[in-house]
Amino acid sequence: MKTVEQIKQPILEEMECFETKFKDAMISNVPLLNRITHFIVRRKGKQMRPMFVFLVAKMVSNGNFDERTYRGASIIELIHTATLVHDDVVDDSNKRRGFFSINALWKNKIAVLVGDYLLSKGLLLSIDNDDFDILKLISVAVREMSEGELLQIEKARKLDITEAIYFEIIRQKTATLIAACCGIGAASVGSSSEEIEKMRLFGETIGIAFQIKDDLFDYTNAKIGKPTGIDIKEQKMTLPLIYVLNNCTLNEKKWLINSVKNHNKNKKRVKEVIAFVKQKGGIEYTVTKMHEYKNKALQILNEYPNSVYKDSLLQMIEYVVDRKI
Repeated sequence: MKTVEQIKQPILEEMECFETKFKDAMISNVPLLNRITHFIVRRKGKQMRPMFVFLVAKMVSNGNFDERTYRGASIIELIHTATLVHDDVVDDSNKRRGFFSINALWKNKIAVLVGDYLLSKGLLLSIDNDDFDILKLISVAVREMSEGELLQIEKARKLDITEAIYFEIIRQKTATLIAACCGIGAASVGSSSEEIEKMRLFGETIGIAFQIKDDLFDYTNAKIGKPTGIDIKEQKMTLPLIYVLNNCTLNEKKWLINSVKNHNKNKKRVKEVIAFVKQKGGIEYTVTKMHEYKNKALQILNEYPNSVYKDSLLQMIEYVVDRKI
């Protein structure tokens, strides 16, 4: 499996240029804000979202590229960063990618305001350049991410998530932003509305596969920066557990629900739940579902002629389902 750095090769120059443009997009007249945004930029992650924007834009336009594509990537990254800052406040989380979170260093009030600032910067970057098609794609994503989070919170209280609701939650929470990346990549180079929608759907299927993989990590011993069983402790109903709840006896179902509801802080009980889910085929079923979405994404890509950008997107799909972190 190729690394993210290897996948990035065909757009290396664009990614380096993007870093400068992204820093410029964050600049403010307030010194405190600049200190915080500098802290954010220095701790950037793998930058998979701008990569999707650039690779899709290049693939659908035979390598063409302009300022609109850079703006699209900057808007995505500004909005994505804003949601992460707000998420850490909502989750009362003190760490992000191994570093202290904004709320841990500067407290919740400042973190919320920084998130709001980044959100408005992203929206204004579109409006100031009349990129209303890009603005619509990102606005839909922000609305769906909020709805997905609230739907998950509502369902976690009752523990009554069906498989259909689970897929709707992860489509909104995670997949919608990757869908926006791919849609914006196509829109930024003047693609037709049909092609934009096709690329948006491509991003959505990868995003769903990505989240299913994340949910599988909860049942493995891989070193992924969060302990095994954390979703159970947080009463998050993910696909392995949902499948087993729908395919076990009534007594087993009562025990499972009781464990997640009332004993989710008990390490021994959480381990027993994980072992039970594995024994009942929850992992195998979830892996099968993940590969179904992977194959849907591959089918969409197969409609495009061969290019280095298509190759990188194919490798990105493999990376999403095979990654160890």
